[in-house]
Order: sequence, then C-alpha cells, then structure tokens
Amino acid sequence: MANQSIITEFWEFLKIRKRYWLLPILITLGLLSALIVFTEGSAVAPFIYALF
Repeated sequence: MANQSIITEFWEFLKIRKRYWLLPILITLGLLSALIVFTEGSAVAPFIYALF
C-alpha cells in the first residue's frame, strides 16, 4: 500500500466511497489545465485567456 500512486489511491477512494460524480469534474479541470500549459507560449494564448 505504501507504493501506490496518487491516482491509484484516488481511484480506490472513489470506488469505496461511491463518489463517481467527482471523476468528470477532475477530468475537465485536468484538460483545462493542460490546455493552458500547452498554449502558454503560442500565438493562441491571448485567445484562450480571453475565454476565462
């Protein structure tokens, strides 16, 4: 149990506590974070930041 990753541990938490509704929220936050990180240095960045 000491070698489990955070993702595995979080998945076990979701399964045990039946909190599956958290998964779409976290996926959406992860995708938005990736979008911001990957477009940080490009010409698209001003348009992305205008959305938020």
